[in-house]
Amino acid sequence: MDRARPYVQLLLVCLYITLFFIVVMYFYGEQTKELQAENENLQAQVKDLESQNQYLNAMPTEFKEKNGYDMWPGLEKTADRMVSESEGEFNKSWALYLARESKRYDINPYLVYELLKVETGGTFDPTLVGPETKYGHAYGMAQFMTNTAPWIADMGDLPYKKELLFDPYYAMQLSLIYLDYLHHEYGNWDEALTAYHRGMGGLEKYKEENGHAESWYAVEIQQKAKTHDAVAVAP
Repeated sequence: MDRARPYVQLLLVCLYITLFFIVVMYFYGEQTKELQAENENLQAQVKDLESQNQYLNAMPTEFKEKNGYDMWPGLEKTADRMVSESEGEFNKSWALYLARESKRYDINPYLVYELLKVETGGTFDPTLVGPETKYGHAYGMAQFMTNTAPWIADMGDLPYKKELLFDPYYAMQLSLIYLDYLHHEYGNWDEALTAYHRGMGGLEKYKEENGHAESWYAVEIQQKAKTHDAVAVAP
């Protein structure tokens, strides 16, 4: 029995050492899990921040600097001006939509409003069908033709069906996309507006015949938009 005692003691020591390492490894494992969880949480926060940053970078400067509460009074004032000037033909929901979306494209909302007024003869009729031309009819509030509207819709990642041209919100969105494209293409509103009215080929022909792009259409729309701006800032 005395000879067996050292072996028993050694076995106990080994057992204690094993238990010690088991306990250490258990706590180490739990800490590792906690660290992994914290790391995953931090990674998720980083992704959220990156997503927010991308969203903010995609917004116009004015949208970054102001929240909806700050912006709304200005948008509503613009909308009220359109409704009043049109004697109610351009309804409030259209006006608010146009004011809001124009900001996204950094386009003067009154410029688009006056364009729509000219295109519809002051009626703002979303169901309007224009007179027949060799290219067909123009449709809706923004008077788009079926040979032009599809590629503009595609450029703006919008669906396209002919009947959508009679939707006032769709028509306004399409007009903003097209105006934004034309303004970036030519760099000025004389050419952009004349191209909207006559087509890009028609613009070139007009410039060849007149030596400039200041059509009655472009001049009238810009002048009336400036008048709205002046009234808006008046005390």
